[in-house]
Amino acid sequence: AYLFVNPPATPLMLLRHFQEEEDIRNRWRSYDEISPEFLLAVVAAEDQLFFEHRGFDVKQIQAAIETHLDGGNLRGGSTISQQVAKNLFLWPNRSWIRKGLEVYFTVGIEVCWPKRRILEMYVNVAEFGPGIYGVESAARHYFGKTAKELTREESALLVTVLPAPRERSPLQPTEYLRERQAWILGQMHNLGGPAYLK
Repeated sequence: AYLFVNPPATPLMLLRHFQEEEDIRNRWRSYDEISPEFLLAVVAAEDQLFFEHRGFDVKQIQAAIETHLDGGNLRGGSTISQQVAKNLFLWPNRSWIRKGLEVYFTVGIEVCWPKRRILEMYVNVAEFGPGIYGVESAARHYFGKTAKELTREESALLVTVLPAPRERSPLQPTEYLRERQAWILGQMHNLGGPAYLK
């Protein structure tokens, strides 16, 4: 149904609302109502093979497992499609059961939805700060503009908060966030700019 209907809320939104009494700020925007620079920044930062894989980046998964087996921290190897599956249908914790369900939903999403819809869904339900969900709400909150008006630099800076949106803010970027922003901008250039999305 989500191929045609935009979800009114996600499990994470409801959990935060009822457990932490947070107001939910979320304004849906279609793919064409979002800055191409922002869409490119998300792909550059989160999943550069998004348009090539079928839901899973096997090399990233293998690298994450090898790092963990070598004694390193368990790091994410999730694609945008996997994150959509987790955000839309599952609860926010780590377990093998949840990971198995994530695989199931990811396969379904990749079979039923075009890549544009998957990316549109991701940027509209992602958490960008306490009570702030989706790129439109984030753009208005942090930059006082619409998602369509985000510049290249603002897009890259906004994307830096995605791994830890409750601990990071584009309004108070640390040195690490500025370095991450510069890296994302470089990756956006390497991908060929917004034309890459086509």
